[in-house]
Amino acid sequence: MKDTKRSALDLEKAETPLVDDIRLLGRILGDVIREKEGKEVYGLVERVRKLSISFHKDTNQSANNDLAKLLKGLTSTDAMKVLRAFTYFSHLANLAEDRHHVRRRIAYERLGKFQDGSIPVALNKLQKAGITNKIITETLESSLISPVLTAHPTEVQRTSILEAERDIADLLAARDQIKESSKASNPTKD
Repeated sequence: MKDTKRSALDLEKAETPLVDDIRLLGRILGDVIREKEGKEVYGLVERVRKLSISFHKDTNQSANNDLAKLLKGLTSTDAMKVLRAFTYFSHLANLAEDRHHVRRRIAYERLGKFQDGSIPVALNKLQKAGITNKIITETLESSLISPVLTAHPTEVQRTSILEAERDIADLLAARDQIKESSKASNPTKD
């Protein structure tokens, strides 16, 4: 039981930088919404967000009813603004997750370890299960491996959007580097 609690605490600690990045990007997005769309739209987005959290996290049926009523009452213009805000937030959260994957990989590499799901870990598991290199080779030789390309209209993005996303990702990476250099110069602070 202690191992389960420890694992949960370790996972929570490992996820803290991701949560911090998502919160930071969410706050910045909120500032932009207030500046570009006004306090009313920001308030509407926040109300939708809080009601959604209350329903999904706490299974609050009253919040779900309030959310449904709120969304049904939106004008098409306001609905588009709310939808756009959540779309932007999803993109920003994805950027934070991508950065977090890089951060975790680097942390494992520094420890001389490999993450679950990596090829070395998978090969090690196969070896422990008694699967020989010969069997792996034969299986791979007889397998059909090909990329699957999908085209979704929602995935088409303007170059300016892609560049902005790259810039945000670069800023998240720079933020990590600043934190790392700060830790290196102040080892007693955590």
